[in-house]
Amino acid sequence: MVTTRSRPSGEELARELADLLGGDRVAPVTAPYLVDATEWRGLAGRADAVILPQCTSDVSRLLAWCDLHEVPVTPRGGGSGLAGGAVPLDGGVVLSLERMTAVRSFNPLAWRICVEAGMLTATLQRLARENGLLYPPDPGAADQSQIGGNVATNAGGPHAFKYGPTGAWVSGLEAVLASGEIVTFGGAVRRDVAGYDLKSLLVGSEGTLAVITAAWLKLIPAPEAVLPLVALYSDSVSGVAAIERIVGSGLQPATLDYLDAGTVAACANGFPAGPPPAGFMVIVEADGRKAEAERLRDELRDTLAEDVLTIHAPDRRASIAALWRWRGEVAVAVAAQRGGKVSEDIAVPLEHLGEAITETVAIGARHGLPALSWGHAGDGNLHSTFLIEANNAAEVARAEQAAEELFALAVRVGGTVSAEHGVGWVKRGQLARQWSPAALELHDAVKQLFDPKGLLNPGKKPGVLQK
Repeated sequence: MVTTRSRPSGEELARELADLLGGDRVAPVTAPYLVDATEWRGLAGRADAVILPQCTSDVSRLLAWCDLHEVPVTPRGGGSGLAGGAVPLDGGVVLSLERMTAVRSFNPLAWRICVEAGMLTATLQRLARENGLLYPPDPGAADQSQIGGNVATNAGGPHAFKYGPTGAWVSGLEAVLASGEIVTFGGAVRRDVAGYDLKSLLVGSEGTLAVITAAWLKLIPAPEAVLPLVALYSDSVSGVAAIERIVGSGLQPATLDYLDAGTVAACANGFPAGPPPAGFMVIVEADGRKAEAERLRDELRDTLAEDVLTIHAPDRRASIAALWRWRGEVAVAVAAQRGGKVSEDIAVPLEHLGEAITETVAIGARHGLPALSWGHAGDGNLHSTFLIEANNAAEVARAEQAAEELFALAVRVGGTVSAEHGVGWVKRGQLARQWSPAALELHDAVKQLFDPKGLLNPGKKPGVLQK
């Protein structure tokens, strides 16, 4: 029978872990390890030690020790999350996978790679590109986010409309359970129905069930051509109608994104073709073989044409790259308007997209805050955003009250409180809005099975029993 020892803390805990793992695996507890991208909302945690493992064996020994001493562990990727998922709330250990960046195996001819969890998204994308392949998931902060974190949140991005989020590209995972036991679910095979799909259970689990240490990922041949179109409309009614026409037409763009009028205005000065007229923006992209992409682009242009003010159609590599750089900086430009923002990632059925876009602005007005949205229109995914003054506690509180209304809206129309950022800490308790009590009990039973002592990322992704 294994007995539990008393929990050390502070310097004592760090010393014991240095003895266990080696002093080079223990880092100072500095501010960057205590926050994620929610820092400007005032969310910062505390920790007794920061551990930087160099291999899965390090992770295994650490978790076994933490299980024995009942020390909580907060797994951490690049810290780019927007839900407080990487913030340590109960002290203990921050487990950063940043040193685990190796390529375990790479078979370009089989369109497959296995990488460790700390590899940057941008590094993986580059490796694929250099070998004529494509890793389609493109979440934001590619130069900061890590593959393990992407898997743990099932991160999406603009190209998820055609290609799906991160989980669609995972064929296997290596992970370490709370007990320290190393497990593997799936692997190099592209299809496997031999047991329960535990791999997919870990996808999106936000570090609450196990620590992901490596992933087998599927790749595809890179498209010969990518041809985006940017359409401007006078209002959201015309723009949403264009989005619905595209979806209803059966055309399959790689991207189907939108920016509402407030977002367009916030980002206008940096637009590659010069400041666009005020209005509602729709971004689509055709990809594939050159002739196929050109044909699809022309069909998309025709579908977008009704009520359009103007269409920007970059066709050179540099101008296309400039467009996507601009799109990637939207969140930064929006936050710069007042110094901060509270942005939530709801999703709604497509037929309610226009309502959610309009209501986001109305909710903000009711709470005395400018509001806007942008997002992945084809998936009904909005980044509904309330602009605040940085470090203004009263405005943060009002924005969080506005978010409560936003979540209620999403659930009322059959949507979800989180489409890609996860629940983390900032959306604690919100799952009860959209799930039945029976579903929540199953949710908590899974957590209890994987992590009976509640040591892995405590307080995150809670259902009923873990508030």
